[in-house]
Amino acid sequence: MAITDWPTDERPREKLIANGAGSLSDAELLAIFLRTGIVGVSAVDLARQMLAHFGSLTALVAAPLAEFSSIKGMGEAKFAQLQATVELSRRALGEQLKAQPVFTQPQVLYDYLRLKIGSLPHEVFVVLLLGSDQSLIKTVELFRGSEHSTVVYPKEVAKLALTYSASSIVVAHNHPHGDATPSSADIAITAQLKKALALIDVVLLDHVIVAGDHAVGLAELGLV
Repeated sequence: MAITDWPTDERPREKLIANGAGSLSDAELLAIFLRTGIVGVSAVDLARQMLAHFGSLTALVAAPLAEFSSIKGMGEAKFAQLQATVELSRRALGEQLKAQPVFTQPQVLYDYLRLKIGSLPHEVFVVLLLGSDQSLIKTVELFRGSEHSTVVYPKEVAKLALTYSASSIVVAHNHPHGDATPSSADIAITAQLKKALALIDVVLLDHVIVAGDHAVGLAELGLV
């Protein structure tokens, strides 16, 4: 059955307009992006098939063109549209972080970091440099590692903070294996960073760990 034959209050587009985007499932949101299905398959069913194939929305967004195009009905045009949509969201969240103090909007911070590093297949360590009002000056990818680890040098983080005259920073890295729980190494490097930055009067506000759709801040765990 085509979506146009569904009851009005069950159609994704109408549900979004009536109740907001947050009321829709991942499949329903993806169906709105797809706009149409393929012969014999509605947009919602196609979206469900895609999510089942990739395992998650995060994995779908991170999929390379060749794998994305392996889904019937998908190709370069849809791939480009999806990547552009994700990048627009990332930039919009970045603008919000620049316009207001980061810690008045922690959910925006987490969403921004999830979009930026949550789907990467290798570990990266990023530094969010903040001004005296805690608004975002710049986000810098400082270190890049393997699937399981990356090496962080506190001296380089301190040097970066001085270069941009940051008053405080937030650091973040991803766990490609899918578990955002801080490791003993994560806790140890956080302590080292806090100590090194204190020497130059820069405050470490948080260390956020991102794993796919999940983000955990060490500050909320009392570990910063």
